[in-house]
Amino acid sequence: MGDRLKYTRNIGIMAHIDAGKTTTTERILFYTGITHRIGEVHDGAAQMDWMVQEQERGITITSAATTTFWKYKGEDYKINIIDTPGHVDFTVEVERSLRVLDGAVAVFCAVSGVEPQSETVWRQADKYGVPRIAFVNKMDRVGADYFGVVSEIREKLKANPIPVQIPIGSEDAFKGVIDLMENKAVVWHDDETMGVKYSLEEIPSELADEAAEWRNKLVEAVAEKNDELLERYFENPNSITSDEMAAVIREATIDGTIVPVMCGSAYKNKGVQRLLDAIVSYLPSPLDIGAVKGIHPHTHKVITREPDVNAPLSALAFKIITDPYVGRLVYLRVYSGKLVPGKTVLNPRTGKKDRINRLYQMHANKQNPRDVIEAGDICGAVGLKDIRTGDTITDISRPISLESMTFPEPVIGVAIEPKTQADIDKLGTALNKLSEEDPTFQIKTNEDSGQTIISGMGELHLEILIDRLKREFKVECNQGQPQVAYKEALTTTVEHREVFKKQTGGHGKFADILVEIGPADEGVTGLEFVDQVKGGNIPKEYMPAIEKGFKLAMQSGPLAGFPLDSLKVVVKDGSYHPVDSDSLSFQMAADRAFRNAAPKGNPILLEPIMSAEVVTPEEYMGDVITDFNKRRGRIDGMESKAGARVIKAKVPLAENFGYVTVLRNITSGRATSSMEFSHYEPVPPDIARKVVENAKGIIKIV
Repeated sequence: MGDRLKYTRNIGIMAHIDAGKTTTTERILFYTGITHRIGEVHDGAAQMDWMVQEQERGITITSAATTTFWKYKGEDYKINIIDTPGHVDFTVEVERSLRVLDGAVAVFCAVSGVEPQSETVWRQADKYGVPRIAFVNKMDRVGADYFGVVSEIREKLKANPIPVQIPIGSEDAFKGVIDLMENKAVVWHDDETMGVKYSLEEIPSELADEAAEWRNKLVEAVAEKNDELLERYFENPNSITSDEMAAVIREATIDGTIVPVMCGSAYKNKGVQRLLDAIVSYLPSPLDIGAVKGIHPHTHKVITREPDVNAPLSALAFKIITDPYVGRLVYLRVYSGKLVPGKTVLNPRTGKKDRINRLYQMHANKQNPRDVIEAGDICGAVGLKDIRTGDTITDISRPISLESMTFPEPVIGVAIEPKTQADIDKLGTALNKLSEEDPTFQIKTNEDSGQTIISGMGELHLEILIDRLKREFKVECNQGQPQVAYKEALTTTVEHREVFKKQTGGHGKFADILVEIGPADEGVTGLEFVDQVKGGNIPKEYMPAIEKGFKLAMQSGPLAGFPLDSLKVVVKDGSYHPVDSDSLSFQMAADRAFRNAAPKGNPILLEPIMSAEVVTPEEYMGDVITDFNKRRGRIDGMESKAGARVIKAKVPLAENFGYVTVLRNITSGRATSSMEFSHYEPVPPDIARKVVENAKGIIKIV
């Protein structure tokens, strides 16, 4: 079995929006024989993009997982591919896919190079230590510059890109690649076989010098990684065989010190088979990744699980979707042991047992039922009830809790209301299903107005969720203007005594606390709670209740009811009554202490600031910058790239609704922009006053 795992690859394809990620995945499915007809993204017929919205918009919203097979050097390899979205609003989809991948293919556009979102996904892959190979796509496009992209990967991503191929021609003349490992030209024939056939030829004479130079760089880079090869390199560089090089490149790719770079044009069916060979050659199997670490849910000691079918079960739920045919489908990466239908498993987060009814191996949105899924594999499971993204499922007798995932807080909200009575009944169920699927989507009810507010990562994110409500769940909603997710913070420390007394028939309620509340220490988020009570004036068992009281109170700040991100509370003294005091009394006292003291802590309003990047033709640069200044934006820097100017800026989210439309107008549709959340910072006082006044009212719904 361990041997079989050697032939498994769990990979993802990651990239900036429009770099051709889904097209590349489509071609992989075609060449590995899963599909007989090539689906095109721009025709809205891509196999992996099966949601209606994805086909309409030509973007991938949900990560689809699929299993395929590839023959390399006479051996059959199984490749589980996770297709990830490139749009920044769906960054959580990328994050959770990377968490369960063993390796990734980073796709770059030969014309645009390293774009902002490529940087974001690259950093996420760094965070999870995912080995990757780079594929420079769109070599057939005007302005394609392979070596330019290679140097951008080095400069912008601080990686070590090593070309293992160089292109033969570019733009219209792109017809193949030179394989530097084998020192041969790989030429594709534009015929009816859709690029299935290619031939190995001698390197064209006009490229011989360039090929020799790059081959030498490759051999040198490989020799540096291995002392024995280094000695031979100095004696005779030509004595190093391609098999020896491949073994070293594989090791260096897995430990993250090399990123092999390849090129092609997925749309024109060139380069994809060689990419599959490289996935198998250089990216790790579950055995190369080794044991997964976790903690024992009871003893909290660090324990490991080997990728072995005989080890106790451990698996991570990395995605949950509501499937129209099978209901709630949970995507699982099995790290150790095996899963079989009917098995009862434990969820350490809830402490509850759950039963798996059915298992499926996935191909986009089609499910193939399976009787067993073993360590190292990815599958869909039906029957797990109380499970969330990031939960572990494990063996009941030998439990382990794998590291969960952290998800960013939503920064934008919109008020929605159902159109009819029938919609009211369906809305709750639909919203709950969507929030189960997407941890960055939150639902709240505004206590004053009774309105439902949904929050997410950006305008597009909410637009698509509302669209899904309409299409999948048949719920019609009216919506308000987008609202910014402000936060509040205290700037000074206040001391306050709160005595909570209530006398009813029988036992009363009593709690007395002396607290100091104020800003948390630098770098601390959440509640920083310090107990300084001496001499048992407040029994220890009441401390968690005081902490809980403050934690709950932080959800609604003193200015306008926005949550506080951080707060420091020091309990200095207090007293209790042997009969009337209980946990609830102390929780109530904490809540009241916050309500009474927080307004005296000079509270301020914080707003989300976005990092914006605009690529615009030179002549519109002035207009774009002027517009940023009107929006309280700060220009961070400018650079030239491929005949255009790239402007980087920080802009408050509040000033940026509908920006795409405005940008289109001022640049005649020739500029592109991308935006992602950066940080929170204080709102200027005059604007803060208006926000606080508006927050008290009901959001108008059109």
